[in-house]
This record gives sequence, C-alpha cells and structure tokens, in this order.
Amino acid sequence: MRYKFAVIGLGVFGNSIARTLAERGAEVLAIDNNEDHVQDIKDEVAYAVTLDSTDIRALEAQNVQDMDAVVVAIGEDFEALLITTANLQELNIKRVITRASNKQQRRILEKMGVQEILSPEGEVGKTVAERLLQPSIRTFLPLPDNYEIVEINTPRGVANRSIAKISLREKYNLNLITIKRSFEEVLDGKAMQVEHIIGVPKAETIIYPSDILILIGKKNDIKRFIEINR
Repeated sequence: MRYKFAVIGLGVFGNSIARTLAERGAEVLAIDNNEDHVQDIKDEVAYAVTLDSTDIRALEAQNVQDMDAVVVAIGEDFEALLITTANLQELNIKRVITRASNKQQRRILEKMGVQEILSPEGEVGKTVAERLLQPSIRTFLPLPDNYEIVEINTPRGVANRSIAKISLREKYNLNLITIKRSFEEVLDGKAMQVEHIIGVPKAETIIYPSDILILIGKKNDIKRFIEINR
C-alpha cells in the first residue's frame, strides 16, 4: 500500500517532512504559496503546486480530500494556518496534523478540535514522517546501527495476551523496556485518566488494549511486529 500525503507550507520544517515522506516511498503533494519553495522541491515529490491554501476550492481541486493525511506546516502566517486547517476540517480530511509555534497557538488549535499538533522546535521532519508512515508509533528515538526506541499503541494481535506468550525476543528480536498504562484518578474532584509507567514487565504481565508499549529493536523488526499484529 502506498500512502498519500499532502504537506502545506514548504519552509525548512515542511520541506523536510515532504522530502522524507517521498524518500520512504509515499506519494507526496507539496503545496506552498511561494513559487520558489515549490520549485525547490518539485523534483523530489510526486506533485508540487503553488496555491493559496486559504482558498478551499483550490485545495479541493487538488483532491486533498483523498489523502491519508495532510500536514499544515505553515510557519510565519498563523492566520493562514488557521484558515487552512479549518478548510481541511470542512473537507473532512481523514487526518490533519497542524504546526503550532507556541503555547498560545497550541491552545487555539486544541479549541478547534485539532487532535495532532506539531511543535517544530521539539520535532524534526524525519520524526514527523515516521509517525505518518507508521500511525501506531507515538514517538521514537533513532539510535545507531538502525536501532530505535519506540512508543507504540498496543497492536490488536497482542492485546489481552501475556508477555511470555507474545515471544517478543524469540519471534521479533525486540525487547520490551516497559509499559505505559492509563489509570483513573481523581484530581481536583474530577475523575481523569492518568498515564503511569508500570515498571519492569514480568513474563506473566498481561498487555491491555489501551497500553502503550515502549520497545527497543531494529527498525525493520519493529515495523514487522506492527504489521503482523495490526
């Protein structure tokens, strides 16, 4: 399956995301209102278009509604970023990921109902691209020799099974560092879900569907584990 993504805003951050996605085999539509930015990347992606993303009809004409996800990486014009994001919501895009340059912008986007918000100062384009290509991966830390530490949502194929029965080391060459689990706690009089690390997992530990697994292993082994058990 070849994923299809659009990246809107081709500054340093958006350019890095678009190039990395294309290098990994995704079909990328790169969009910016700056012709120079579009020309800079046109030979690296499937499609590169100069247009005003605040114009919903212009976006619709490029079939962004058919994308697996759209990244809004506009950096300097927050008003354009907000209008673009609202346009994508209006077009019922499956997955919208929007950039926030500060806490105030993040709060505004959260109030708009944006579920995935990027902070460029804390993320790099390659990290964002990895998250797009592997939606089960929440965060990852690249290590030398093609190893990674990743946080992933529990794949359906291993939910409600013990660690011993999954045979992570034997079948997948992976090591489970720990599990992040959600517990209901009362804070300021309100019941809330709070995540806690459960320590060093034991062989008999059962993995819940809502758990987050923190694994270490080679990139291809992690990918294989996710694909087999999705």
